[in-house]
Amino acid sequence: MSFTRKMRLGRLPNTENVKLTFTCPASLKTELDRYAAQYAQTYGETVDAVTLIPHMLAGFMAGDRGFKRGDR
Repeated sequence: MSFTRKMRLGRLPNTENVKLTFTCPASLKTELDRYAAQYAQTYGETVDAVTLIPHMLAGFMAGDRGFKRGDR
């Protein structure tokens, strides 16, 4: 039996990219890899954690009310 789960992160758009490098705990990398696997299962499109991170951060920032208020 198969079913489609709704994930907080939708399908990824095509965008122009700029390369950034950052360090994170190994436990966070493991969770990001798990998220990427769930994304692949949900959307049938294999992506790695590095591809997902910018979209996750953009979603986080878009939902941050305090950050949005600072723009006014």
